[in-house]
Amino acid sequence: MRIDLHTHGKLSKNSDFSVDYFTEMIHEARTNGLDALALTEHFNTRHFYDVYENLDRLYPYNGEYYDADGLRIFPSMEVDIAETGHILLIGQKEHILAVRGALENYTAKGSFIPFADLLDLAEARPLLKIGAHPFRESTPLHSLDRALLARLDAFDLNAKDMYKVGIQATRDQVGQFAESLGKPVTAGSDTHQCLQYGSVFNVLNRPAGSNAELKELILAGAYSIEISDDLPLRVKASVMLKKLMKRLAKLEAARFQEA
Repeated sequence: MRIDLHTHGKLSKNSDFSVDYFTEMIHEARTNGLDALALTEHFNTRHFYDVYENLDRLYPYNGEYYDADGLRIFPSMEVDIAETGHILLIGQKEHILAVRGALENYTAKGSFIPFADLLDLAEARPLLKIGAHPFRESTPLHSLDRALLARLDAFDLNAKDMYKVGIQATRDQVGQFAESLGKPVTAGSDTHQCLQYGSVFNVLNRPAGSNAELKELILAGAYSIEISDDLPLRVKASVMLKKLMKRLAKLEAARFQEA
């Protein structure tokens, strides 16, 4: 089972959820060989709850994941913490929405939830907790309290960082850091745009039919990571297309205001 554990369904935090855009993303995910993904949308994205309201309309949910025409979508989100850093939470929809509800007063920059408090919220539920891109310059996790970092389940090997820093350099950096904490490394494309799917993903030793099984496989190391030879090209094309699409969206908004 091939699963990407760090993905987004919107072009950016400031964009609205688009059914057409999202269904094209899902089509490309399947085309690029994925069997499943964790939809780790930013917790403070514009109209966060619209994402799940639309998923409920688009696909059947079996209590563990959405079935998007054979592609499993595991409910998830990416949360900013006060100390600077991003944490991926993956689990059943009711648990993700419960944690998101508890974060209502922590969505603005300058008022993000402290790391320890987020861990307390997450540990009260059976969630998979992954430290996202721990060495990214804008949101570094690696220098935080190691006792808190040790409460995470895994750390993210991120396609964007491999593109920027280098594949082997990033693997070594994240791998050594995770090993020092006794934690596994999981792979995520961190895509906001369909061209990035398939750049990196996890291959589970067996299919995960539930969030509990997914967490069990990750903690047991019962998976491998595959990195596409064309990861740099995929990410570069995705970054360039995302910038272009955001510019077009701004122009469209300006034209609308003038009209």
